[in-house]
Amino acid sequence: MIRLLLCVLLLAGPVMAQDRRPSHCIAVAQNTPGVEYLQKASFRAPVPEFSVRLRYIAHASFLLQSEDGLSAVTDFTGFIGNADFIPDVVTMNHAHSTHWTANPDPAIPHVLRGWDDMPGEGADHYLDLGGMVVRNVPTDIRSWNGGVEPNGNSIFVFEAAGLCIGHLGHLHHEPNDAQYAALGRMDVVMAPVDGGYTMPLDNMMNVLRRLKARIVIPMHWFADGSLGRFLAGMEGDFDIIETGGSEITVSLRSLPDRPTIMVLRPSLLRDVE
Repeated sequence: MIRLLLCVLLLAGPVMAQDRRPSHCIAVAQNTPGVEYLQKASFRAPVPEFSVRLRYIAHASFLLQSEDGLSAVTDFTGFIGNADFIPDVVTMNHAHSTHWTANPDPAIPHVLRGWDDMPGEGADHYLDLGGMVVRNVPTDIRSWNGGVEPNGNSIFVFEAAGLCIGHLGHLHHEPNDAQYAALGRMDVVMAPVDGGYTMPLDNMMNVLRRLKARIVIPMHWFADGSLGRFLAGMEGDFDIIETGGSEITVSLRSLPDRPTIMVLRPSLLRDVE
């Protein structure tokens, strides 16, 4: 079994370069009991020890913050609210203009695009900031002419506080075995559940059942109707919690015992909350 896993990882491509420190996510997941994993706080407040705070900003954009003050924004469009805030990292995908910007603020230290300028090549990111690692797994996307753009999108993985957090981006197909192996263990997954612009709900549900993340956060839904259809389809396999808020704070020791969908409501960043 170990030899088989190693072979799959080697097929996963450049994501696992030899000079990179070992990932704690690409390993066998362990069950971790959980109780209090909800916490309301301003995005300016310190993140508790051994934890990561996730804030749903809008559409497919999330703010991730680690205990040592590092921050990342997913699917960055150039606008995250009226707060004077520069994240350390932004990730982008170019399936639609609502997932990237051609003119990110030059003050942002690290801008990671989920695609490569050479068609078919795929982006290859492994950013180690000490308290946070950001890496990507390339995936294909549908092109505007109805074809397929190989490796035109990326699933971004954030490793912080021992957690493995995946943002599926504008995912258009179920990952293959090599891509699942490159993703590794997922504790938290942000998943597009629109059911059409990305991928059909049945396919997305298959992806989430295979990833077996302890927390799934729906994103990229356009109305409560589409969100409700996703929740109805998953209620037999996942617990469902309507948090009533826009953010959660998670740690390894506070992950729920049973896979849980946590519904967040988007909220732009504001200095006064």
